[in-house]
Amino acid sequence: MLQDIFPDIKCEGFPDVDETPSGGSVDEQVLSICQKKSLAVPEQHGFDLVIVCDTMLADPDDMDSALGKPSDSVEAAMMLHRLSGRRHQVWSATGIQLQGQWKFFVEHAIVEIDSLTDEQLVELVLSESWRGKAGGYDLAGPMGAYARLIDGSESTVLGIAGEVMDLLKSFSLGHE
Repeated sequence: MLQDIFPDIKCEGFPDVDETPSGGSVDEQVLSICQKKSLAVPEQHGFDLVIVCDTMLADPDDMDSALGKPSDSVEAAMMLHRLSGRRHQVWSATGIQLQGQWKFFVEHAIVEIDSLTDEQLVELVLSESWRGKAGGYDLAGPMGAYARLIDGSESTVLGIAGEVMDLLKSFSLGHE
């Protein structure tokens, strides 16, 4: 999503950041992890702008509980089965650092997934598009054929709060 706005973007992960959700609501959990990622950014990084993000799905059976990232194909299949034929909230927290100051945004979107057949579930799991994805799917990947955005921003579902995407696009327009 950001490559079109910032062609010279550099993406790095934070493998040492503990992404274990702490207590609280899903929006509080996703914000907490995003803030942990911001603390992992070196103070002297040399970039004009730094963006950190995290995304979680609210459990459709318990809106105060989050569905994390599946650890294996069995867990991915279980998550996808649980989401099949249902609506759920996707929460994204995004932090941006500009001129040394951090600002954080938290938004949610609502996604509905079709009732998936056993064959479709197997296809999604075998595609391995679930790896590293909250709730075990990627709306921009194979799940896009079975899921639709009901409310909110697509960028929120894909991992960056919609308000931040709008802000970043405005930065890009100012530099053309």
